[in-house]
Amino acid sequence: MIPFDFQPRTRVVFGTGSLSRLGELARELGCSRALLVADPGIVAAGHVARADASLRDASIGTMLFDDFDANPDSAMVAAGAARAAASGIDSIVALGGGSSLDCAKGINFVLTNGGTMRDYRGFGKAAKPLLPMIGIPTTAGTGSDAQSYALISDATTHEKMACGDPKAAFRVAILDPALTVSQPRAVTAISGYDALSHAVESFVTTRRTEISDVFARDAWRRLEAHYERVLHNPADLSARGAMLFGAHEAGLAIELSMLGATHACANPLTARYGTTHGMAIGVMLPHVVRWNAAHVGNRYAELLGLPTDTPAEEAGERLSARLQTLARAGNLPATLQDLGVPRADLPLLAAAAATQWTGTFNPRPFDAAAGLALYERAY
Repeated sequence: MIPFDFQPRTRVVFGTGSLSRLGELARELGCSRALLVADPGIVAAGHVARADASLRDASIGTMLFDDFDANPDSAMVAAGAARAAASGIDSIVALGGGSSLDCAKGINFVLTNGGTMRDYRGFGKAAKPLLPMIGIPTTAGTGSDAQSYALISDATTHEKMACGDPKAAFRVAILDPALTVSQPRAVTAISGYDALSHAVESFVTTRRTEISDVFARDAWRRLEAHYERVLHNPADLSARGAMLFGAHEAGLAIELSMLGATHACANPLTARYGTTHGMAIGVMLPHVVRWNAAHVGNRYAELLGLPTDTPAEEAGERLSARLQTLARAGNLPATLQDLGVPRADLPLLAAAAATQWTGTFNPRPFDAAAGLALYERAY
């Protein structure tokens, strides 16, 4: 067995209606005044009002910060930290998709340790303790609720910065499937496919271990079986729960084993064109699976439940085909042309992809030439 060091940092509270326990859980952490971080859509859906009521019932004061968007950047984080500093908060509650959860982590870094988000790029850069945080995902997607990393864009360059520290993990994650029912079908499709990619990529990275395999394998099992089901029947709470917990498991797998070339290729698309992350993933993932198959075809066969002696190329082709079927079910774009990417930009994108940290963990060596070959396949 490959050696590993696994220490869970986040208490997980799962169940329909579990949002109602927010005040109780925050009080157990000693919170008295919390910054509520939630985007305007989550506010409009009524989730923030319910969270606020639960906190106030527990005699916990609140302050709302919602001035950020789907790709929170360093300027938005700085504004949130300034708002928090002026409010005398002692805790943070993040409610929403990955943008809300990542923005909350970013605010915590800057509020407690000073500087800007650029200072925390990488891992372990926070010298001082962070405030206790509770994460409440409303999408089954990023798995940020299970991770100690925040993905924050540089407001100047638009490059995504991975900023991680053990202290940035949520103390509690509340997984309430009912919160995911209100999201539009497109959000369900895009975020769910992102979660699928996390399970697939984390299962084959160079950092994978037996413990990360446990989470990635089970995440794939839940997500693959329920993705189409939840798109067909959005009110199916059983399917919603499977997707939400599967996304959390995939997030745990990322925390332990990281990601690969799919995310390395997707990030420049978001930085350069503002492409929604899950759409970029949907275009790139099947091609990366085919490209990686010669190196990890046996792992792909395991995900599909195929015999261990299945030829590597066949396993990669079958997994890629299944991923394309799921992408079609979610009405995701199929090619880079669908995303409006000019062919002339492919070399620039490949050069940017080669600088992405996640590419260093891909099971097949990844560089600018490999990135260009993958973009060409996806065009």
